Amino acid sequence: MGNPCADFEGYRPFVVAALPQLQCLDGKEIERSERIQALQNLPAVEQRIREQERAHCLKRAREKQEAQRKLREELENKEKENRPGFEGHWDPGSGATLPPSAESKDHPQAPDIQGGERNHRKPEDGEDDLEFWNKPSLFTPESRLETLRHMEKQRRDQEKLSEKKKKVKPPRTLITEDGRALNVNEPKLDFSLKDDENRHQIILDLAVYRYMDTSLIHVDVQPTYVRVMVKGKPFQLALPAEVRPDSSSARRSQTTGHLVICMPKAGEVITGGRGTHTSVRSTMDSSREQPDKRSKPTEKLEVDPSKHSFPDVANIVQGARHTPRRVRPAPGVMPSEEDPDFEDNPEVPPLI
Repeated sequence: MGNPCADFEGYRPFVVAALPQLQCLDGKEIERSERIQALQNLPAVEQRIREQERAHCLKRAREKQEAQRKLREELENKEKENRPGFEGHWDPGSGATLPPSAESKDHPQAPDIQGGERNHRKPEDGEDDLEFWNKPSLFTPESRLETLRHMEKQRRDQEKLSEKKKKVKPPRTLITEDGRALNVNEPKLDFSLKDDENRHQIILDLAVYRYMDTSLIHVDVQPTYVRVMVKGKPFQLALPAEVRPDSSSARRSQTTGHLVICMPKAGEVITGGRGTHTSVRSTMDSSREQPDKRSKPTEKLEVDPSKHSFPDVANIVQGARHTPRRVRPAPGVMPSEEDPDFEDNPEVPPLI
């Protein structure tokens, strides 16, 4: 299939005569009469096959030359398109016009005109593409290489268009001009913020991807907000109270992979007016209460030793065995003769 020799005149008789051990050719069984006839006509058929072979070799040589010529023309056209001008420079003394690149520098409207020309060229490119694919293929190495170059050119043009259409995202605003931190969750992770009043700290549980490497996580704790960079995407959360960044800690769970950030609250919050005195008094009172608690003796739970007993290991297995008691059956209720439903049958033996 696809062998150009199969198109030669006399191909089947020549193969049948040249291969006497062949039983089937191209899905058709070779009969004995066909083989005898092919052997008889082999000299004439072989001469025709050799002539067609020489003609095919000349045709392939012309096709190769034509393919090389087309390839050189494509390379020359590509070089001309990449050049800024005909010779790469412009002589102002000559009457030649400015190259397109020079005109675009002096006239700002040149790119719009070129864009219009490109828009007009798009239908032409589509027609050229349709004409290329509708053209019959010769199924030669040169035609396959030409198809590959055409597909590569289409891919490059598509990449250029996608790069032009691609818009650069503006940088995300994390802190406003007045210094207020915004809540941002660009990686779209689940989280929970807990205010632990007993330990006087704020705990942030961030559901980071379980199998993600810890080196891709960057944690930044500030007094009023916490920021976590997950693979370059920011997660920022404003805190309800001021914390101490130097005493904060961040750990990852070995089972779920969650990131747990513990942020102790600041002991003294700087406020205006009389609030400062109240905060200082509260801290002083708390510092006085701590030594008082330490000075008190600790109460311990006492157990009466007489009531405390250890199990007797020696008597765990008892020597005497208890014989099981036989359970007596319940006595049967004997029907009385006074019962109105009682019938005395003499054939039935009496109950023991």
